[in-house]
Amino acid sequence: MSVVNSRIGNRILTALFIAAVPVFLITASVTWAVNDLRLYTYGFDKYDIPAATGIEREGLIEAGRDIRAYFNSRQEPLEVRAMVFGQDRRIFGAREVLHMRDVKRLIWAVYTLGALACLCLLAMAIGGFLRMGRQFPPALSRWTLWGCAATVGFIALFGILSLAAFDQLFLLFHKVSFANDFWQLDPYRDYLVIMFPQGFWFDATLYTALLAIGGAGVLATVAGGYQLTRRSSIRKRLGTLLPRGRES
Repeated sequence: MSVVNSRIGNRILTALFIAAVPVFLITASVTWAVNDLRLYTYGFDKYDIPAATGIEREGLIEAGRDIRAYFNSRQEPLEVRAMVFGQDRRIFGAREVLHMRDVKRLIWAVYTLGALACLCLLAMAIGGFLRMGRQFPPALSRWTLWGCAATVGFIALFGILSLAAFDQLFLLFHKVSFANDFWQLDPYRDYLVIMFPQGFWFDATLYTALLAIGGAGVLATVAGGYQLTRRSSIRKRLGTLLPRGRES
């Protein structure tokens, strides 16, 4: 009975580790994208936001910095000022400010989930080494490869759905993520959606997906390299043990 329980426990731990890999990679990628001012600037340039808002490019970049700082602070409420057609003013109205408060909570939830996934991976890795010693790295590398494969598979599926129906997914995301309608803003009047049009969010989603795939690629390269090196080492050891006649 204890052997059966041990096998079940091992399978549960394996599944948890594999599941934690895509959670960590995706939340880490979202965290990077949220804090990457280059992404904001890319959107401002691509969609000619200075012309759409009347805010100079440098003013938009400074507004992006203020938004990023707001996301990473306990500051409430959000207050961003800029020169709009030559006049200094607050650029976000009451509904936009309330929506950004909800967005901030969502981002902090992503931060928390990513930290928990990272701690879970570290705890299972340390526990595995303490329990199994040198026998654990092969299992760890296999789990990592499976987790990376799960990450790429999930992103590929989401990518296909996004290409087919990004508008519907974007709408569904808002309905699921927010318990109010503050996200329903006027694209002709509210600066939040003028500065960050829907095309920007498609680009941001693609950028985040590429970051996650890149992270999976790095982990898979390390884990796969270890597997290849280990197999090569095993073959060499077996070769030295075989009689010379059988080697040929």
